[in-house]
Amino acid sequence: MKKVISLFLIMILAVGVLAGCGEEKDANEGNKKTLTMATSADYAPFEYIESDKSDEIIGFDVDLAIAIAGKLGYEVEVKDMDFGGLIQSLKSGQADFVLAGMTPTDKRKKNVDFSDIYYTAQHMVISKKESGIAAVEDLEGKTVGVQLGSIQEGKADEINETVAITVENRNRIPELIQELKAGRFEAIIIEDTVAKGYLEKEADLTSFTISDDPEEAGSAIAFPKDSELTEKFNQELQKMKDNGELQELIVKWFGGEN
Repeated sequence: MKKVISLFLIMILAVGVLAGCGEEKDANEGNKKTLTMATSADYAPFEYIESDKSDEIIGFDVDLAIAIAGKLGYEVEVKDMDFGGLIQSLKSGQADFVLAGMTPTDKRKKNVDFSDIYYTAQHMVISKKESGIAAVEDLEGKTVGVQLGSIQEGKADEINETVAITVENRNRIPELIQELKAGRFEAIIIEDTVAKGYLEKEADLTSFTISDDPEEAGSAIAFPKDSELTEKFNQELQKMKDNGELQELIVKWFGGEN
């Protein structure tokens, strides 16, 4: 009987040890440091999907995120969502940071914190060549499309204060292009770096840029309020500016200097 009891106790102990090992493995896997990056993958070359090749999100912002996070010992998980929902994803805890060519406006700063500027671009107005639109004044009475929640949406509202236009928004950049080509929009406003790719493919479109304050047109990384990551990312971003790594990414994705 004692042998039976002893054997029974040994079996229970063995099961406990195995279970403990399993828990330790799970715990170790759970401690793997991964940051969630939220973005809107319709903004080539910042972030986009080459659907004919894979469903992977690639681009300048993705490479920048992986580079900075890697230096801090993190891996990066990228989540795609509509641009208008990015700020809320930080406030609700769905994401650790946002990299999406986002401009740190005063309105956004009330809800999230931002890194230093990592890239500066300009606003670009795109229209059909036969439209006769070559300057802001030519937009008078026209319907102008912008991306919902973008800095260009604010720019269109600013233009509307002096030049009467009808502003309409859409969630994604490809939707703006489609609406323009279909004639529902007479012009759209998007970032010049992003516009370049569409202008190269669409021979019937033309464009002009709108001068702006460089700081107002710059892109920065967004974080939840008081996130400890803000300063850490800023430090690594500055190092990348100083040692040329950031410039290498700019040349890789934009083909020139900035």
